Amino acid sequence: MPQHKSAIKRMRQNEKRRNHNRVRRSKMRTLIKNVLSSTEKKEAEKHLKPAVSHIDKMANKGVIHPNNAARKKARLTKHVNNL
Repeated sequence: MPQHKSAIKRMRQNEKRRNHNRVRRSKMRTLIKNVLSSTEKKEAEKHLKPAVSHIDKMANKGVIHPNNAARKKARLTKHVNNL
């Protein structure tokens, strides 16, 4: 356990950020799953827009790497186009 005040505060902040990022990452995975699980193109396109938007937000916030976001968006778009 940290002894310094600043280290104790840093630990609290890190825990808060970790929980915040976990929730956002979980939502992103759910949105991706919704796109991949849809069998009709219309339905997939409906789910694609919010998924791509959320992935972009996660990349901007630094939760995921920008290249990781680009790769996820490309794969989702390719999946929808192949339906």
